[in-house]
Amino acid sequence: MLYEFWHNFTHNLFRPLLLFFYMGFLIPLLRIQFEFPYVLYQGLTLYLLLAIGWRGGEELATIDASSIGGVLGFIVLGFATNLLIGFAAYWLLSRMTKMRRIDRATVAGYYGSDSAGTFATCLGVLVTLDIAVDAFMPVMLAVMEIPGCIVALVLVARLRARGMDAQGTMADEPGYNPRASRRLVAAAVGDAHTATRHGSDSPSHPAHEREHSPPHETAPAASPPPNAALLREVLLNPGLYLLFGGILIGLVSRLQGASVIADGDHVFVAPFQGILCIFLLEMGMTASRKLKDLRAAGRGLIAFGLLAPNLFALGGILIIHTYSQVTGTHFEAGSYVLFAVLCGAASYIAVPAVQRMAIPEASPTLPLAASLGLTFSYNVTIGIPLYLQLAKSINAWFPVS
Repeated sequence: MLYEFWHNFTHNLFRPLLLFFYMGFLIPLLRIQFEFPYVLYQGLTLYLLLAIGWRGGEELATIDASSIGGVLGFIVLGFATNLLIGFAAYWLLSRMTKMRRIDRATVAGYYGSDSAGTFATCLGVLVTLDIAVDAFMPVMLAVMEIPGCIVALVLVARLRARGMDAQGTMADEPGYNPRASRRLVAAAVGDAHTATRHGSDSPSHPAHEREHSPPHETAPAASPPPNAALLREVLLNPGLYLLFGGILIGLVSRLQGASVIADGDHVFVAPFQGILCIFLLEMGMTASRKLKDLRAAGRGLIAFGLLAPNLFALGGILIIHTYSQVTGTHFEAGSYVLFAVLCGAASYIAVPAVQRMAIPEASPTLPLAASLGLTFSYNVTIGIPLYLQLAKSINAWFPVS
């Protein structure tokens, strides 16, 4: 059994999708003079979100009415799971790192969300292996992206209420200055609004185009921006809007009997694997560049970035398996792996946008270094093959009746 597990695991490590990621990861390390155009990255991300959403929406329309209750219950459970993961991440970071509390809170928010790139990669691997996935999983991707934003905002609100200074430092942390000048506050909040209006963390700007300022050199700020603007950023960020839009279009088109996507579709089906390969080439470059930012974080954050995906993904597999046994809801084999990925991944689009707008005191580099440089890299190389084998083993050992 162990030999079969190892054989399948190593075989899945060398899928073409993952090889493209490895190739991109080596480009900065080998100092190859190549820059990926961010406009092309924008187009690839737009395509992947719409393709995943549209296909999911059309399949969603075929779900039997008798199973709607189980599906809705699982969607709520997914939201609650990522909410708990965010707070658990903060607890782990408090014990594994010496970062400022505001940076721990921000990183925890990243891990309480999910990653569309990791989801798309996992979906691509499952398609190549001909493993079925439930139609509502793209909805899970959208819903489970929101809890991380909530976690970060709640934790930072508590820190502000306990006397955090304008630099984001607490009274018992080095550098605390309760008399820090407030003249920079308006400028900091204004910069956050400007960055948001220009979509600095939307799919049109890849991660390596964002700020690279050191952890303690961010401009101070005293209060979050207006609640209405923040709520809009959480619920209507570009990635979430495109995903939900694709789901809605696919759902309506199938309900109206005007299905567009089919197995031979030359826009949203046939090119998906190839476009995903190019996307992973760029993400490999970005992840490799982010590794250098971990030097300022210490070993604790590095250990967390590698432990968290395994811990949370395993918890996700156990949760979906338990839910299936308790409620009798049937899940396709691929859904176990995708749910593990949604639990074990970390955001690099939605939460950074909220951070820039509402938490300008926090480091913009440390969370992305952990989520992209470590967790994303781990998930799309070792994590997905590992979760696939774990899900198969658990379902074999404890079959759902």
